[in-house]
Amino acid sequence: MKPLLLLLLPLILISCNKKNENYRTLTNKVVEINDNYSGKKLLETHCYDCHSVQMPESEGRIAPPMIAIKAHYLANEISKDDFVSQIISFTTHPSVTNAKLNSAVKRFGVMPAQQFPEGVVEEIAEYMYDYQIEEPIWFKDHWKEKGFGDFVQTGKKAVSIKKQKSYEEIGLGYALSTQKILGKNLMGAINKKGPINALEFCTIKAIPLTDSMAIVHNAAIKRVSDKYRNPNNKANSEELLIIKKYKIQVAINQEAKPTIIEKGNKVQFYYPITTNTMCLQCHGTPENINPEVRVKTLKLYPKDLAIGYSENQVRGIWSITFDKK
Repeated sequence: MKPLLLLLLPLILISCNKKNENYRTLTNKVVEINDNYSGKKLLETHCYDCHSVQMPESEGRIAPPMIAIKAHYLANEISKDDFVSQIISFTTHPSVTNAKLNSAVKRFGVMPAQQFPEGVVEEIAEYMYDYQIEEPIWFKDHWKEKGFGDFVQTGKKAVSIKKQKSYEEIGLGYALSTQKILGKNLMGAINKKGPINALEFCTIKAIPLTDSMAIVHNAAIKRVSDKYRNPNNKANSEELLIIKKYKIQVAINQEAKPTIIEKGNKVQFYYPITTNTMCLQCHGTPENINPEVRVKTLKLYPKDLAIGYSENQVRGIWSITFDKK
């Protein structure tokens, strides 16, 4: 028996080492990744609109930052498999009893159930576990004030590889940066005075803010729809075909990817805009929209078509034109 035990001992030690590695990822390892790395891109695309990195701690927030979610889920140093499965479980069936961020639930309420393309939440969770993600500048102080001590994020440090970006990456960067500006201002408007104030924001500031980002990126940036509210956002014939394609993809739970059409020395970029709970306050079904909001909407836009949506539906697309690089 002893010779057999001696033979098995190295395997046992290897297994133990592997198991421990799952529970604590070193923080000093630096890894180069592409900005279009799947997990990173999915996190930015699907999470940051609500779980903003830029929003201050006490104003305008509608959800905790993603780093808070990572920190609370890893508080007990669980394995990667457990971390991923728990994130998937809560995202699929969010509830008070299933929540780990109790103070966030008290402040913001339970995250609404949402549909994600197959495999997306898993990739996001794996990326969060393996890599360090963005932290708001106030988060370390917040963590310490809550009595958790000094915060040191686990995971490898991801450093972006400096290389020429694809047209898909360029266009998506323009769309996401514009969405961050619009989302930040919209959330601030809703939190100050509710959906009525958000309507005024959309009427007065949404297009000027979009135009300002177009100047920053030296591109033509539009948000267009088949069911538009502002006539300036009406989709043309090509855009209508793209919207139809994305509606089919989202309906069958397929991940929607950027569409690129090269036109001479220009690039035409398209990407879907999908609805979330916040959108439905003004764009949901008539019975779910506050009557006061609906009356105000029709005063501003008598021919409004942009209602009747539920969560995770294509409400329109980004239509961005820029020079070939």
